[in-house]
Amino acid sequence: MGKYSADYLMNRYEFYLRITSDQYLDYYRGTARHVVARCTAGQNVQFPASLLQQFVTQNGISGHFALICDEHNQNSRLERLNPS
Repeated sequence: MGKYSADYLMNRYEFYLRITSDQYLDYYRGTARHVVARCTAGQNVQFPASLLQQFVTQNGISGHFALICDEHNQNSRLERLNPS
């Protein structure tokens, strides 16, 4: 089985996100542990703020992202689709 052979069982949620560096400090400090975003399909999705850490720049976080998780909406991973 290839790396992505089970992706057809995964749930995928796409959204645009813009968080300033000042706003991200709440996540960094742990006062906010989850992010809620509105997907391009209209539903809201919540995920651990720790998934954003790899995308933080000195300007914060900005871009088009996909949250991918299993059929139980667990074991999440976040991918940047393109920066904005």
